[in-house]
Amino acid sequence: MRAEPLSAETRREALDAMAGTSPEDPLDILIVGGGVVGAAAAFDAATRGLRVGLVESQDLAQGTSSRSSKLVHGGLRYLQMLDFKLVAEALRERDLLLKHTAPHLVRALPFVFPFEKRVVDRAFIGSGVSLYDAMSMRPGEKRPVPFHRHLSRTRLRQRFAGLDHEKFIGALEYYDAQVDDARLVMTLARSAHSLGAQIATRTEVIEYLRAEAPDVDDADQAAAEDAPVQGVTVRDKETGRRLEIHARETILAAGVWTGRQQEAADVPSGLKVLASKGIHITVPKDRIAADDHVGVITQTEKSVLFIIPMGNYWSIGTTDTAWHEDVDTPAPTSEDIDYVLEHANAVLEADLSREDVIGSWAGLRPLLQPMETDESKSSKVSREHTVMQLSPGLSAVAGGKLTTYRVMAEDIISFALGDRQVHRESLTHAMPLLGAQGYSEWESRAPEIARDYGWSDETVDRLLNRYGALLAELLALVDQDADLGEEVPDSGGHLRVEFVYAARAEGALHVEDLLERRTRVFHEVPDRGLRAMETVVELVAPILAWDEETVAREKAAFTGVVEAHLAAERSSSDAEAAGLVSAATPEYLPG
Repeated sequence: MRAEPLSAETRREALDAMAGTSPEDPLDILIVGGGVVGAAAAFDAATRGLRVGLVESQDLAQGTSSRSSKLVHGGLRYLQMLDFKLVAEALRERDLLLKHTAPHLVRALPFVFPFEKRVVDRAFIGSGVSLYDAMSMRPGEKRPVPFHRHLSRTRLRQRFAGLDHEKFIGALEYYDAQVDDARLVMTLARSAHSLGAQIATRTEVIEYLRAEAPDVDDADQAAAEDAPVQGVTVRDKETGRRLEIHARETILAAGVWTGRQQEAADVPSGLKVLASKGIHITVPKDRIAADDHVGVITQTEKSVLFIIPMGNYWSIGTTDTAWHEDVDTPAPTSEDIDYVLEHANAVLEADLSREDVIGSWAGLRPLLQPMETDESKSSKVSREHTVMQLSPGLSAVAGGKLTTYRVMAEDIISFALGDRQVHRESLTHAMPLLGAQGYSEWESRAPEIARDYGWSDETVDRLLNRYGALLAELLALVDQDADLGEEVPDSGGHLRVEFVYAARAEGALHVEDLLERRTRVFHEVPDRGLRAMETVVELVAPILAWDEETVAREKAAFTGVVEAHLAAERSSSDAEAAGLVSAATPEYLPG
Protein backbone atom coordinates (compact mmCIF):
# COMPACT_ATOMS: atom_id res chain seq x y z
CA MET A 1 0.00 0.00 0.00
CA ARG A 2 1.54 3.26 -1.16
CA ALA A 3 1.00 6.20 1.20
CA GLU A 4 -1.19 8.83 -0.44
CA PRO A 5 -1.55 12.25 1.20
CA LEU A 6 -4.71 13.68 2.69
CA SER A 7 -4.85 17.40 1.98
CA ALA A 8 -7.14 20.28 1.15
CA GLU A 9 -6.74 19.34 -2.52
CA THR A 10 -7.60 15.66 -2.04
CA ARG A 11 -10.63 16.76 0.00
CA ARG A 12 -11.89 18.85 -2.93
CA GLU A 13 -11.24 15.95 -5.27
CA ALA A 14 -13.14 13.60 -2.96
CA LEU A 15 -16.16 15.90 -2.88
CA ASP A 16 -16.11 16.23 -6.67
CA ALA A 17 -15.88 12.45 -7.07
CA MET A 18 -18.73 11.81 -4.63
CA ALA A 19 -20.83 14.55 -6.29
CA GLY A 20 -20.39 12.63 -9.52
CA THR A 21 -22.25 9.59 -8.18
CA SER A 22 -25.82 8.86 -9.22
CA PRO A 23 -28.55 6.31 -8.47
CA GLU A 24 -27.26 4.37 -11.47
CA ASP A 25 -23.58 4.75 -10.48
CA PRO A 26 -23.44 4.91 -6.66
CA LEU A 27 -20.71 4.32 -4.12
CA ASP A 28 -20.77 0.82 -2.67
CA ILE A 29 -20.47 2.19 0.88
CA LEU A 30 -20.87 5.70 2.27
CA ILE A 31 -19.85 6.20 5.90
CA VAL A 32 -21.16 9.07 8.01
CA GLY A 33 -18.70 9.78 10.83
CA GLY A 34 -14.94 10.29 10.97
CA GLY A 35 -14.15 8.89 14.40
CA VAL A 36 -12.21 5.69 14.97
CA VAL A 37 -15.05 3.36 13.94
CA GLY A 38 -15.96 5.36 10.84
CA ALA A 39 -12.34 5.64 9.68
CA ALA A 40 -11.80 1.95 10.42
CA ALA A 41 -14.97 1.04 8.49
CA ALA A 42 -13.70 3.01 5.49
CA PHE A 43 -10.40 1.14 5.71
CA ASP A 44 -12.16 -2.20 6.07
CA ALA A 45 -14.41 -1.57 3.06
CA ALA A 46 -11.44 -0.36 1.00
CA THR A 47 -9.49 -3.56 1.75
CA ARG A 48 -12.43 -5.47 0.23
CA GLY A 49 -12.08 -3.58 -3.03
CA LEU A 50 -15.27 -1.57 -2.53
CA ARG A 51 -15.96 1.95 -3.77
CA VAL A 52 -16.01 3.90 -0.50
CA GLY A 53 -16.72 7.41 0.70
CA LEU A 54 -16.57 8.95 4.18
CA VAL A 55 -17.97 12.30 5.31
CA GLU A 56 -17.36 13.94 8.68
CA SER A 57 -18.95 17.20 9.79
CA GLN A 58 -15.89 18.30 11.75
CA ASP A 59 -12.25 17.20 11.70
CA LEU A 60 -11.16 13.58 11.88
CA ALA A 61 -11.46 12.36 15.50
CA GLN A 62 -12.72 15.74 16.70
CA GLY A 63 -15.28 14.09 18.97
CA THR A 64 -14.89 11.15 21.33
CA SER A 65 -12.04 9.56 19.36
CA SER A 66 -9.53 12.26 20.33
CA ARG A 67 -10.68 12.52 23.95
CA SER A 68 -10.24 9.05 25.40
CA SER A 69 -7.81 7.76 28.02
CA LYS A 70 -5.62 6.86 25.03
CA LEU A 71 -5.28 3.27 26.17
CA VAL A 72 -5.48 0.02 24.21
CA HIS A 73 -6.43 -2.55 26.81
CA GLY A 74 -8.39 -5.70 27.54
CA GLY A 75 -10.41 -4.11 30.32
CA LEU A 76 -9.61 -5.48 33.75
CA ARG A 77 -12.97 -4.24 35.07
CA TYR A 78 -14.82 -6.58 32.70
CA LEU A 79 -13.25 -9.51 34.51
CA GLN A 80 -15.07 -8.33 37.63
CA MET A 81 -18.27 -8.58 35.55
CA LEU A 82 -17.24 -12.09 34.42
CA ASP A 83 -17.38 -10.96 30.79
CA PHE A 84 -14.57 -13.23 29.64
CA LYS A 85 -15.52 -13.17 25.96
CA LEU A 86 -15.24 -9.40 25.76
CA VAL A 87 -11.89 -9.35 27.58
CA ALA A 88 -10.50 -12.07 25.32
CA GLU A 89 -11.60 -10.15 22.21
CA ALA A 90 -10.05 -6.90 23.43
CA LEU A 91 -6.78 -8.61 24.38
CA ARG A 92 -6.61 -10.21 20.96
CA GLU A 93 -7.07 -6.81 19.30
CA ARG A 94 -4.52 -5.20 21.62
CA ASP A 95 -1.91 -7.77 20.72
CA LEU A 96 -2.67 -7.55 16.99
CA LEU A 97 -2.04 -3.80 17.08
CA LEU A 98 1.17 -4.21 19.08
CA LYS A 99 2.62 -6.96 16.94
CA HIS A 100 1.42 -6.35 13.42
CA THR A 101 -1.06 -3.71 12.34
CA ALA A 102 0.15 -0.59 14.22
CA PRO A 103 3.32 -1.24 16.27
CA HIS A 104 4.48 2.32 15.58
CA LEU A 105 1.35 3.89 17.04
CA VAL A 106 0.53 1.45 19.85
CA ARG A 107 3.14 0.77 22.49
CA ALA A 108 3.19 -1.46 25.53
CA LEU A 109 2.82 0.34 28.84
CA PRO A 110 3.33 -1.15 32.33
CA PHE A 111 0.95 -0.17 35.11
CA VAL A 112 1.37 -0.57 38.84
CA PHE A 113 -1.77 -1.43 40.80
CA PRO A 114 -0.86 -0.45 44.39
CA PHE A 115 -2.00 -2.53 47.37
CA GLU A 116 -3.20 -1.33 50.74
CA LYS A 117 -4.06 -4.78 52.17
CA ARG A 118 -1.17 -7.20 51.95
CA VAL A 119 -3.01 -10.53 51.77
CA VAL A 120 -6.45 -9.66 50.39
CA ASP A 121 -5.26 -7.35 47.60
CA ARG A 122 -2.46 -9.63 46.47
CA ALA A 123 -4.80 -12.61 46.34
CA PHE A 124 -7.81 -10.91 44.75
CA ILE A 125 -6.11 -8.57 42.28
CA GLY A 126 -3.33 -11.06 41.60
CA SER A 127 -5.74 -13.82 40.62
CA GLY A 128 -7.59 -11.45 38.28
CA VAL A 129 -4.44 -10.28 36.52
CA SER A 130 -3.18 -13.87 36.28
CA LEU A 131 -6.36 -14.70 34.39
CA TYR A 132 -5.90 -11.54 32.30
CA ASP A 133 -2.42 -12.71 31.27
CA ALA A 134 -3.60 -16.26 30.62
CA MET A 135 -6.37 -15.06 28.30
CA SER A 136 -3.83 -13.29 26.09
CA MET A 137 -1.72 -16.42 25.56
CA ARG A 138 -1.93 -18.13 22.16
CA PRO A 139 -0.21 -21.39 21.26
CA GLY A 140 2.89 -20.88 19.14
CA GLU A 141 2.79 -17.07 19.44
CA LYS A 142 5.16 -14.87 21.38
CA ARG A 143 3.49 -12.48 23.81
CA PRO A 144 4.02 -8.81 22.88
CA VAL A 145 4.05 -7.80 26.56
CA PRO A 146 5.65 -9.38 29.66
CA PHE A 147 3.69 -11.30 32.29
CA HIS A 148 2.67 -9.48 35.44
CA ARG A 149 4.83 -9.46 38.56
CA HIS A 150 4.39 -8.58 42.21
CA LEU A 151 6.32 -5.69 43.74
CA SER A 152 7.38 -5.34 47.34
CA ARG A 153 7.06 -2.00 49.09
CA THR A 154 10.75 -1.32 48.40
CA ARG A 155 10.51 -2.27 44.74
CA LEU A 156 7.34 -0.18 44.34
CA ARG A 157 9.18 2.83 45.76
CA GLN A 158 11.96 2.29 43.20
CA ARG A 159 9.48 1.84 40.34
CA PHE A 160 7.12 4.72 41.16
CA ALA A 161 8.66 6.96 43.78
CA GLY A 162 5.85 9.51 43.54
CA LEU A 163 3.25 7.33 45.25
CA ASP A 164 2.29 7.73 48.89
CA HIS A 165 4.41 4.91 50.27
CA GLU A 166 3.03 5.30 53.78
CA LYS A 167 -0.29 4.12 52.35
CA PHE A 168 0.77 1.30 50.02
CA ILE A 169 2.53 -1.89 51.06
CA GLY A 170 3.36 -3.10 47.56
CA ALA A 171 1.83 -3.48 44.13
CA LEU A 172 1.19 -5.65 41.15
CA GLU A 173 2.71 -4.59 37.84
CA TYR A 174 1.04 -5.66 34.59
CA TYR A 175 1.01 -4.51 30.96
CA ASP A 176 -1.46 -2.95 28.59
CA ALA A 177 -0.77 -0.40 25.84
CA GLN A 178 -1.27 3.24 24.92
CA VAL A 179 -1.91 5.17 21.71
CA ASP A 180 -2.42 8.72 20.51
CA ASP A 181 -6.08 8.19 19.63
CA ALA A 182 -6.37 11.10 17.19
CA ARG A 183 -3.33 9.95 15.23
CA LEU A 184 -4.72 6.42 15.07
CA VAL A 185 -7.90 7.78 13.49
CA MET A 186 -6.00 9.96 11.03
CA THR A 187 -3.78 7.00 10.06
CA LEU A 188 -6.82 4.78 9.53
CA ALA A 189 -8.42 7.43 7.32
CA ARG A 190 -5.23 7.97 5.36
CA SER A 191 -4.76 4.20 4.98
CA ALA A 192 -8.31 3.98 3.61
CA HIS A 193 -7.62 6.88 1.25
CA SER A 194 -4.45 5.17 0.03
CA LEU A 195 -6.64 2.22 -1.01
CA GLY A 196 -9.00 4.48 -2.94
CA ALA A 197 -11.53 5.70 -0.34
CA GLN A 198 -12.80 9.27 -0.73
CA ILE A 199 -12.43 11.20 2.55
CA ALA A 200 -14.11 14.58 3.14
CA THR A 201 -13.99 16.34 6.51
CA ARG A 202 -15.94 19.51 7.40
CA THR A 203 -18.79 18.03 5.35
CA GLU A 204 -22.16 17.99 7.09
CA VAL A 205 -25.03 15.64 6.26
CA ILE A 206 -28.24 17.67 6.01
CA GLU A 207 -30.60 15.15 4.41
CA TYR A 208 -30.90 11.44 3.62
CA LEU A 209 -31.90 10.57 0.07
CA ARG A 210 -34.59 7.96 -0.41
CA ALA A 211 -35.85 6.17 -3.47
CA GLU A 212 -38.97 7.79 -4.87
CA ALA A 213 -42.06 6.17 -3.40
CA PRO A 214 -45.37 5.94 -5.26
CA ASP A 215 -48.27 8.08 -4.13
CA VAL A 216 -49.79 6.42 -1.07
CA ASP A 217 -52.71 6.98 1.25
CA ASP A 218 -52.29 7.25 5.01
CA ALA A 219 -52.61 3.49 5.46
CA ASP A 220 -49.51 2.96 3.35
CA GLN A 221 -47.48 5.80 4.86
CA ALA A 222 -45.30 3.41 6.84
CA ALA A 223 -44.31 1.68 3.62
CA ALA A 224 -43.36 5.03 2.08
CA GLU A 225 -41.20 5.89 5.11
CA ASP A 226 -39.32 2.64 4.60
CA ALA A 227 -38.30 3.52 1.05
CA PRO A 228 -34.63 2.60 0.63
CA VAL A 229 -32.00 5.16 1.59
CA GLN A 230 -29.84 5.89 -1.45
CA GLY A 231 -27.32 8.32 -0.01
CA VAL A 232 -27.20 11.81 1.47
CA THR A 233 -27.20 15.50 0.73
CA VAL A 234 -24.24 17.26 2.33
CA ARG A 235 -23.04 20.81 2.86
CA ASP A 236 -19.38 21.61 2.40
CA LYS A 237 -18.72 23.68 5.53
CA GLU A 238 -15.66 25.26 3.91
CA THR A 239 -17.50 26.74 0.91
CA GLY A 240 -21.24 26.38 1.54
CA ARG A 241 -21.61 24.15 -1.50
CA ARG A 242 -24.37 21.51 -1.38
CA LEU A 243 -24.17 18.21 -3.19
CA GLU A 244 -25.79 14.80 -3.35
CA ILE A 245 -23.84 11.60 -2.73
CA HIS A 246 -25.44 8.35 -3.86
CA ALA A 247 -24.58 4.99 -2.27
CA ARG A 248 -25.91 1.44 -2.25
CA GLU A 249 -25.37 1.31 1.51
CA THR A 250 -25.05 4.19 3.95
CA ILE A 251 -23.56 3.53 7.39
CA LEU A 252 -23.87 5.66 10.50
CA ALA A 253 -20.74 5.51 12.63
CA ALA A 254 -21.66 8.61 14.58
CA GLY A 255 -21.13 7.65 18.24
CA VAL A 256 -22.99 10.05 20.53
CA TRP A 257 -24.36 11.79 17.42
CA THR A 258 -26.27 8.62 16.43
CA GLY A 259 -29.60 9.93 17.67
CA ARG A 260 -29.21 13.19 15.76
CA GLN A 261 -28.45 11.34 12.52
CA GLN A 262 -31.35 8.93 13.01
CA GLU A 263 -33.68 11.93 13.36
CA ALA A 264 -32.26 13.45 10.18
CA ALA A 265 -32.87 10.14 8.40
CA ASP A 266 -36.45 10.08 9.75
CA VAL A 267 -36.27 6.47 10.87
CA PRO A 268 -39.13 5.39 13.17
CA SER A 269 -36.88 3.40 15.52
CA GLY A 270 -33.20 2.83 15.97
CA LEU A 271 -30.32 2.67 18.42
CA LYS A 272 -30.64 4.55 21.70
CA VAL A 273 -27.30 6.03 22.69
CA LEU A 274 -26.70 8.08 25.83
CA ALA A 275 -23.56 10.06 26.62
CA SER A 276 -21.33 9.71 29.67
CA LYS A 277 -18.60 12.28 30.25
CA GLY A 278 -15.05 11.34 31.16
CA ILE A 279 -12.40 14.00 31.73
CA HIS A 280 -8.62 14.06 31.98
CA ILE A 281 -6.10 16.65 33.06
CA THR A 282 -2.42 16.98 32.25
CA VAL A 283 0.36 18.03 34.62
CA PRO A 284 4.11 18.51 34.03
CA LYS A 285 6.29 15.42 34.09
CA ASP A 286 8.47 16.75 36.91
CA ARG A 287 5.51 16.99 39.32
CA ILE A 288 5.34 13.22 39.76
CA ALA A 289 8.47 11.17 40.40
CA ALA A 290 8.56 7.80 38.62
CA ASP A 291 10.38 5.73 36.04
CA ASP A 292 10.03 7.27 32.58
CA HIS A 293 7.57 4.70 31.29
CA VAL A 294 5.19 3.36 33.91
CA GLY A 295 1.64 4.32 34.88
CA VAL A 296 -0.69 3.84 37.83
CA ILE A 297 -4.16 2.37 37.94
CA THR A 298 -6.48 2.26 40.94
CA GLN A 299 -10.21 2.26 41.50
CA THR A 300 -12.33 5.15 42.76
CA GLU A 301 -15.90 5.05 44.02
CA LYS A 302 -17.19 6.17 40.60
CA SER A 303 -14.62 5.14 38.02
CA VAL A 304 -10.99 4.18 37.52
CA LEU A 305 -8.05 6.49 38.18
CA PHE A 306 -5.24 6.38 35.62
CA ILE A 307 -1.96 8.26 35.94
CA ILE A 308 -0.35 7.83 32.53
CA PRO A 309 3.05 9.04 31.25
CA MET A 310 2.83 10.95 27.97
CA GLY A 311 6.18 12.38 26.99
CA ASN A 312 6.80 15.56 28.94
CA TYR A 313 3.60 15.40 30.94
CA TRP A 314 1.23 13.09 32.80
CA SER A 315 -2.39 12.46 31.92
CA ILE A 316 -4.68 11.87 34.91
CA GLY A 317 -8.31 10.73 34.73
CA THR A 318 -11.07 9.79 34.54
CA THR A 319 -14.63 10.54 35.59
CA ASP A 320 -17.94 8.94 34.65
CA THR A 321 -20.92 11.30 34.79
CA ALA A 322 -24.10 11.57 32.75
CA TRP A 323 -24.07 14.27 30.06
CA HIS A 324 -27.31 16.08 29.24
CA GLU A 325 -26.02 19.04 27.20
CA ASP A 326 -25.22 19.42 23.51
CA VAL A 327 -22.94 16.54 22.50
CA ASP A 328 -20.93 18.91 20.29
CA THR A 329 -19.42 20.79 23.23
CA PRO A 330 -18.30 18.69 26.22
CA ALA A 331 -15.78 20.35 28.52
CA PRO A 332 -14.37 19.79 32.01
CA THR A 333 -15.83 21.91 34.77
CA SER A 334 -14.10 23.19 37.87
CA GLU A 335 -15.73 20.41 39.90
CA ASP A 336 -14.48 17.76 37.46
CA ILE A 337 -10.91 18.97 37.73
CA ASP A 338 -11.05 19.18 41.52
CA TYR A 339 -12.42 15.61 41.63
CA VAL A 340 -9.51 14.26 39.59
CA LEU A 341 -6.95 16.23 41.63
CA GLU A 342 -8.46 15.00 44.89
CA HIS A 343 -8.27 11.35 43.84
CA ALA A 344 -4.79 11.73 42.40
CA ASN A 345 -3.56 13.34 45.63
CA ALA A 346 -5.05 10.45 47.58
CA VAL A 347 -2.46 8.11 46.03
CA LEU A 348 0.43 10.48 45.31
CA GLU A 349 3.11 11.86 47.57
CA ALA A 350 3.01 15.23 45.80
CA ASP A 351 0.10 17.56 46.48
CA LEU A 352 -1.07 18.62 43.03
CA SER A 353 -3.04 21.87 42.74
CA ARG A 354 -4.94 23.76 40.07
CA GLU A 355 -1.74 25.65 39.26
CA ASP A 356 -0.18 22.37 38.10
CA VAL A 357 -2.86 21.73 35.46
CA ILE A 358 -1.56 22.57 32.00
CA GLY A 359 -4.36 21.01 29.96
CA SER A 360 -7.63 19.13 30.07
CA TRP A 361 -10.15 17.42 27.84
CA ALA A 362 -13.59 15.90 28.11
CA GLY A 363 -14.89 13.05 26.00
CA LEU A 364 -18.33 11.52 25.72
CA ARG A 365 -18.65 7.74 25.85
CA PRO A 366 -21.49 6.42 23.66
CA LEU A 367 -23.48 4.15 25.96
CA LEU A 368 -25.96 1.82 24.27
CA GLN A 369 -29.23 1.45 26.11
CA PRO A 370 -31.12 -1.86 26.32
CA MET A 371 -33.59 -2.37 23.52
CA GLU A 372 -35.90 -5.03 22.23
CA THR A 373 -34.33 -6.87 19.33
CA ASP A 374 -36.40 -6.62 16.15
CA GLU A 375 -35.50 -9.58 13.96
CA SER A 376 -37.01 -7.85 10.92
CA LYS A 377 -34.30 -5.20 11.25
CA SER A 378 -31.58 -7.88 11.40
CA SER A 379 -29.94 -6.40 14.46
CA LYS A 380 -26.83 -7.98 15.96
CA VAL A 381 -26.01 -7.30 19.58
CA SER A 382 -22.77 -7.87 21.49
CA ARG A 383 -21.83 -6.94 25.05
CA GLU A 384 -20.24 -3.68 23.91
CA HIS A 385 -21.52 -2.73 20.46
CA THR A 386 -24.52 -3.17 18.21
CA VAL A 387 -25.02 -3.07 14.46
CA MET A 388 -28.53 -2.54 13.17
CA GLN A 389 -30.44 -1.89 9.98
CA LEU A 390 -32.39 1.33 10.48
CA SER A 391 -34.00 1.30 7.06
CA PRO A 392 -33.27 -0.45 3.75
CA GLY A 393 -29.91 0.92 2.61
CA LEU A 394 -29.12 2.47 6.02
CA SER A 395 -27.32 0.72 8.88
CA ALA A 396 -25.71 1.92 12.09
CA VAL A 397 -23.04 0.82 14.56
CA ALA A 398 -22.72 2.20 18.06
CA GLY A 399 -21.19 1.43 21.44
CA GLY A 400 -17.88 -0.36 21.82
CA LYS A 401 -14.52 1.06 22.81
CA LEU A 402 -11.31 2.22 21.19
CA THR A 403 -9.51 -1.12 21.53
CA THR A 404 -12.09 -3.11 19.56
CA TYR A 405 -12.58 -0.60 16.74
CA ARG A 406 -11.40 -3.09 14.10
CA VAL A 407 -13.99 -5.70 15.13
CA MET A 408 -16.74 -3.09 15.08
CA ALA A 409 -15.72 -1.91 11.63
CA GLU A 410 -15.59 -5.45 10.24
CA ASP A 411 -18.99 -6.23 11.78
CA ILE A 412 -20.76 -3.21 10.30
CA ILE A 413 -19.31 -3.59 6.80
CA SER A 414 -20.13 -7.32 6.68
CA PHE A 415 -23.59 -6.59 8.07
CA ALA A 416 -24.31 -3.84 5.52
CA LEU A 417 -23.11 -5.96 2.61
CA GLY A 418 -25.19 -8.93 3.65
CA ASP A 419 -25.28 -11.55 0.89
CA ARG A 420 -23.22 -9.26 -1.34
CA GLN A 421 -20.09 -9.88 0.73
CA VAL A 422 -19.32 -13.16 -1.10
CA HIS A 423 -15.63 -13.15 -2.03
CA ARG A 424 -15.18 -9.81 -0.24
CA GLU A 425 -13.57 -10.77 3.05
CA SER A 426 -12.08 -8.14 5.34
CA LEU A 427 -8.29 -7.92 5.28
CA THR A 428 -7.81 -5.59 8.23
CA HIS A 429 -6.52 -8.37 10.50
CA ALA A 430 -3.63 -8.89 8.08
CA MET A 431 -2.98 -5.46 6.52
CA PRO A 432 -0.77 -3.08 8.54
CA LEU A 433 -1.67 0.59 8.72
CA LEU A 434 0.48 3.15 6.97
CA GLY A 435 3.81 3.53 8.74
CA ALA A 436 3.86 0.01 10.15
CA GLN A 437 5.65 -1.75 7.31
CA GLY A 438 9.38 -1.29 7.72
CA TYR A 439 8.95 0.24 11.17
CA SER A 440 11.42 -2.11 12.87
CA GLU A 441 14.14 -1.12 10.40
CA TRP A 442 13.53 2.55 11.07
CA GLU A 443 13.51 1.91 14.79
CA SER A 444 16.98 0.35 14.51
CA ARG A 445 18.17 3.50 12.75
CA ALA A 446 17.12 5.80 15.60
CA PRO A 447 20.67 6.55 16.87
CA GLU A 448 21.81 7.34 13.32
CA ILE A 449 18.85 9.70 12.73
CA ALA A 450 19.49 11.50 16.02
CA ARG A 451 23.14 12.00 15.09
CA ASP A 452 22.52 13.10 11.49
CA TYR A 453 19.77 15.61 12.28
CA GLY A 454 20.99 16.82 15.66
CA TRP A 455 17.89 15.66 17.50
CA SER A 456 17.71 14.10 20.95
CA ASP A 457 16.98 10.41 21.36
CA GLU A 458 13.65 11.39 22.93
CA THR A 459 12.68 13.44 19.87
CA VAL A 460 13.48 10.63 17.46
CA ASP A 461 11.58 8.14 19.58
CA ARG A 462 8.56 10.46 19.64
CA LEU A 463 8.71 10.89 15.86
CA LEU A 464 8.88 7.14 15.29
CA ASN A 465 5.89 6.70 17.62
CA ARG A 466 3.93 9.21 15.52
CA TYR A 467 4.96 8.32 11.98
CA GLY A 468 6.68 4.95 11.95
CA ALA A 469 8.21 4.29 8.53
CA LEU A 470 6.52 7.44 7.19
CA LEU A 471 9.25 9.34 9.03
CA ALA A 472 11.11 9.03 5.71
CA GLU A 473 8.71 11.57 4.21
CA LEU A 474 9.42 14.10 6.97
CA LEU A 475 13.16 13.60 6.70
CA ALA A 476 12.93 14.28 2.96
CA LEU A 477 11.28 17.64 3.74
CA VAL A 478 14.00 18.49 6.26
CA ASP A 479 16.65 17.52 3.71
CA GLN A 480 15.12 20.10 1.35
CA ASP A 481 14.84 22.78 4.04
CA ALA A 482 16.98 22.34 7.15
CA ASP A 483 14.96 24.97 9.04
CA LEU A 484 12.05 22.52 9.18
CA GLY A 485 14.15 20.38 11.54
CA GLU A 486 14.04 23.11 14.19
CA GLU A 487 11.56 23.20 17.08
CA VAL A 488 8.57 25.51 17.03
CA PRO A 489 8.99 27.85 20.04
CA ASP A 490 6.61 27.19 22.95
CA SER A 491 5.22 24.01 21.35
CA GLY A 492 6.50 21.48 23.86
CA GLY A 493 9.25 20.27 21.51
CA HIS A 494 7.37 19.76 18.24
CA LEU A 495 9.35 20.34 15.05
CA ARG A 496 8.41 22.73 12.28
CA VAL A 497 8.25 19.87 9.81
CA GLU A 498 5.45 18.17 11.76
CA PHE A 499 3.06 21.05 11.09
CA VAL A 500 4.07 21.35 7.46
CA TYR A 501 3.54 17.63 6.97
CA ALA A 502 0.17 17.73 8.76
CA ALA A 503 -1.07 20.38 6.31
CA ARG A 504 0.36 18.60 3.27
CA ALA A 505 -0.43 14.97 4.02
CA GLU A 506 -2.61 14.53 7.14
CA GLY A 507 -5.76 16.40 6.24
CA ALA A 508 -5.36 19.36 8.63
CA LEU A 509 -7.34 22.38 7.43
CA HIS A 510 -7.31 24.74 10.43
CA VAL A 511 -5.12 25.83 13.34
CA GLU A 512 -7.17 23.84 15.84
CA ASP A 513 -6.68 20.68 13.74
CA LEU A 514 -2.92 21.23 13.91
CA LEU A 515 -2.57 22.11 17.59
CA GLU A 516 -5.26 19.91 19.13
CA ARG A 517 -5.28 16.67 17.07
CA ARG A 518 -2.37 16.32 14.61
CA THR A 519 -0.24 17.35 17.58
CA ARG A 520 -1.44 17.66 21.18
CA VAL A 521 0.10 21.07 21.91
CA PHE A 522 -3.30 22.21 23.20
CA HIS A 523 -2.89 19.80 26.14
CA GLU A 524 0.88 19.97 26.56
CA VAL A 525 1.73 23.62 27.27
CA PRO A 526 0.10 26.00 29.79
CA ASP A 527 -1.00 28.61 27.22
CA ARG A 528 -2.67 25.82 25.18
CA GLY A 529 -0.62 26.70 22.10
CA LEU A 530 -1.31 30.42 21.72
CA ARG A 531 2.35 31.40 21.41
CA ALA A 532 3.16 28.44 19.15
CA MET A 533 0.24 29.44 16.92
CA GLU A 534 2.13 32.39 15.43
CA THR A 535 4.89 30.21 13.98
CA VAL A 536 2.49 27.44 12.98
CA VAL A 537 0.36 29.85 10.97
CA GLU A 538 3.44 31.19 9.16
CA LEU A 539 4.40 27.61 8.24
CA VAL A 540 1.05 26.40 6.91
CA ALA A 541 -0.48 29.55 5.41
CA PRO A 542 1.28 29.10 2.04
CA ILE A 543 0.36 25.40 1.91
CA LEU A 544 -3.32 26.00 2.69
CA ALA A 545 -3.48 29.15 0.51
CA TRP A 546 -4.49 31.43 3.38
CA ASP A 547 -4.58 35.14 2.60
CA GLU A 548 -4.23 37.85 5.25
CA GLU A 549 -7.95 37.82 6.03
CA THR A 550 -7.96 34.03 6.49
CA VAL A 551 -4.86 34.18 8.70
CA ALA A 552 -6.54 36.74 10.94
CA ARG A 553 -9.72 34.63 11.08
CA GLU A 554 -7.77 31.47 11.95
CA LYS A 555 -5.88 33.18 14.76
CA ALA A 556 -9.04 34.71 16.18
CA ALA A 557 -10.87 31.36 15.99
CA PHE A 558 -8.18 29.43 17.83
CA THR A 559 -7.75 32.17 20.43
CA GLY A 560 -11.48 32.02 21.06
CA VAL A 561 -11.37 28.24 21.47
CA VAL A 562 -8.54 28.48 24.02
CA GLU A 563 -10.23 31.22 26.02
CA ALA A 564 -13.52 29.30 26.08
CA HIS A 565 -11.87 26.13 27.37
CA LEU A 566 -9.99 28.03 30.06
CA ALA A 567 -13.24 29.65 31.13
CA ALA A 568 -15.01 26.28 31.10
CA GLU A 569 -12.39 24.92 33.51
CA ARG A 570 -13.55 27.57 35.97
CA SER A 571 -17.27 26.96 35.34
CA SER A 572 -19.65 25.49 37.89
CA SER A 573 -21.84 23.26 35.72
CA ASP A 574 -21.95 21.23 32.51
CA ALA A 575 -24.51 23.65 31.09
CA GLU A 576 -22.22 26.64 31.71
CA ALA A 577 -19.15 24.85 30.32
CA ALA A 578 -21.01 23.67 27.22
CA GLY A 579 -22.39 27.16 26.62
CA LEU A 580 -18.94 28.73 26.78
CA VAL A 581 -17.44 26.23 24.34
CA SER A 582 -20.44 26.40 22.01
CA ALA A 583 -20.23 30.18 21.78
CA ALA A 584 -16.58 29.94 20.71
CA THR A 585 -17.01 27.14 18.18
CA PRO A 586 -15.55 28.48 14.92
CA GLU A 587 -17.57 28.79 11.73
CA TYR A 588 -14.96 28.61 8.98
CA LEU A 589 -17.22 29.32 6.02
CA PRO A 590 -15.73 32.39 4.27
CA GLY A 591 -17.72 35.57 4.89
